[in-house]
Amino acid sequence: MPVIKDYFPGGNTGEGFFSYYDYIIGKDANRIFLVKGGPGTGKSSLMKNIGREFYNRGYDLEYHHCSSDNNSIDAVVIPKIKVAMIDATSPHTIAAKNPGAVDEIINMGDFWDTKKMEENKKEIISVNEKVSNSFKRGYKYLRSAKNILENIIDLNSSFMDFGKINLETNQFISELFMGQTYSDKRGNERHLFGSSYTPEGFVNYTESVLSNAINIYSISGDPGTGKTTLFKRIYKSAIERGLDVEILHTPLIPQKIETIFIKDIKVGITINEKFKDKHKTLNLNDYRNQNLYNIYIEAIEEDKKMVDMLIDKAIDNIRNSKALHDELEKFYVQNIDFEKVDEFKNTLINRILQYTK
Repeated sequence: MPVIKDYFPGGNTGEGFFSYYDYIIGKDANRIFLVKGGPGTGKSSLMKNIGREFYNRGYDLEYHHCSSDNNSIDAVVIPKIKVAMIDATSPHTIAAKNPGAVDEIINMGDFWDTKKMEENKKEIISVNEKVSNSFKRGYKYLRSAKNILENIIDLNSSFMDFGKINLETNQFISELFMGQTYSDKRGNERHLFGSSYTPEGFVNYTESVLSNAINIYSISGDPGTGKTTLFKRIYKSAIERGLDVEILHTPLIPQKIETIFIKDIKVGITINEKFKDKHKTLNLNDYRNQNLYNIYIEAIEEDKKMVDMLIDKAIDNIRNSKALHDELEKFYVQNIDFEKVDEFKNTLINRILQYTK
């Protein structure tokens, strides 16, 4: 059976909408279809239908989900033939880097009734502004949550024995890459999100990303205990050995890391708690000065509650943005010729099939 992996290429974060869209497909892509069009014009459905067609033909797929509506996708990738379809509509600011040679723009506006769209101009602009304002409000809550989480990180960092963690990390890397020599060819690094704050709450696809991992290691530890530093050392060691790595970032602070998957040796390392009891675990809290931690534990717990509350408020606003976005879609859905979209889908399938030969 073919495998479908799920990711988020962008996220609703403490820095606003944060994009790792440049990593959806590699620089060696055969074809990238950049799909432009308004909400409700069938972009996600078109990509899902293309994906379903190639899945049924035995191809593995990647579905890259929209963080503002995780039931919709912003991209589908067919890794074996190096073809991707990507939603290139705002806020996904993706430009055609090699127009014609690799990149091709698909304009869903070719299938709508422009005259009828213009009749709803005022309503569309009004709802668009409401959507934008709702997202802005949500992002301010996430920014506040990020600031308070950084308080926790700073405090916990001051309690840690990072010298001992470095020794443990050295041992971990030696065991992990035993028999793997350094290479003059650097491995590829790919940055995405495995989880996101969505209208349905916190959604996590780590299990999907690690579905074909042979070995999985669990890393646990409170914020500020050095997990991201550990992940960076591991994935850079992998790259130096010519191994390709997927790096999945945390949704609140998008520079932090929650999971890495070393594809060539099928090893996953994650902070996801679903893997905690089933796999080898390294707990960085063991290297914390517990006496110092106990002095500040009440303040830290209070800050944790505040972070959770602010994230909940942010999700409420993301959910409201989705409801408004659904209103916006109605103006487009009723004015799209979906029969023509379906005809175009068949043409597109035949185009993509050329890359299977």
